[in-house]
Amino acid sequence: MTRRRRIAWGLRAVALVSLLAYLPGWHASRSGGLVVVEHWLNRPRLLIGAAVVLIVVSLVVELEFRTRFSQIGCAVLLVPLVVAGVPVLSLSLVFSGHGGREDRFVSPDRPDRVLTVTNIAFSIDPIYQVELETGTGWSARHWSMGTWNTRGGDFVRIDWSGPDRITVTGRKKLTVFDVHPDGSLSEPRELPKQPVPGTDS
Repeated sequence: MTRRRRIAWGLRAVALVSLLAYLPGWHASRSGGLVVVEHWLNRPRLLIGAAVVLIVVSLVVELEFRTRFSQIGCAVLLVPLVVAGVPVLSLSLVFSGHGGREDRFVSPDRPDRVLTVTNIAFSIDPIYQVELETGTGWSARHWSMGTWNTRGGDFVRIDWSGPDRITVTGRKKLTVFDVHPDGSLSEPRELPKQPVPGTDS
């Protein structure tokens, strides 16, 4: 095997490792997944993008461009890849988290239970991704409570309304989640919002 082929297959091996590293991160991103694994490895733009770039580079390394025509053709193919790929990878490194403001609300009864409310909107009107994190360290898991759009009035605030109960307050209704002993969540229950005395709402 020539030196070029060894380098090319080495790059492909690194690309495969990058793809394999993303798989547990993708699995952990689902409700009930491990927080630490999701935080470090759920990076599709970074890991998949790097794998694609490495595979393309390995193909270029393996081929020999002896004529001027082949060298120009290679440059024409590589320039768009570099122009498009570098900004994406750079942004993935800079915005390594969710990308929006995150508020955390610790349960007054259980410090190992934390509500996270992340604004994932790219507009003025907030859109909140709400999760419950339970446990600590490597065993901590996150449980999805859905995405809430404030424009419709379904989300005004979220509170720990009991030791094992979370309430999302909207303008017209309450949505209640119960926390099971293992940290998982019950199906949401919708309750009518009680009017405040002295008001018409």
